[in-house]
Amino acid sequence: MDTQAQYFESISLPEVLSIRTASEVYAKIIDQFRDSNNIILSLPENAEADLSFLQLVEAARRQAKATGKTITLSAPASGSLLKVLERAGFAEAFDHEDTKFWLHKEVTL
Repeated sequence: MDTQAQYFESISLPEVLSIRTASEVYAKIIDQFRDSNNIILSLPENAEADLSFLQLVEAARRQAKATGKTITLSAPASGSLLKVLERAGFAEAFDHEDTKFWLHKEVTL
């Protein structure tokens, strides 16, 4: 494995994760994936998220998986982000990969 593939690069995101910051967040993710195969999204503890952020992250996860790259959250979803996941119906539809990504929990059968 080359050295680039084994390290994770962190992206610090703004406190407001909404439609107004979507293009900024998108650009950060795209730019980082040009330089690294593995990125960590670092969200502020008091981040305010909306549905557009969830959609952006879900699209990034799918693209990362399709291209053999990895994207993770630095900490489990909490606060505003967790509430949006629940209100939007994401949380109740989680599969084991979603649970691991968003909540940092392993699902065993």
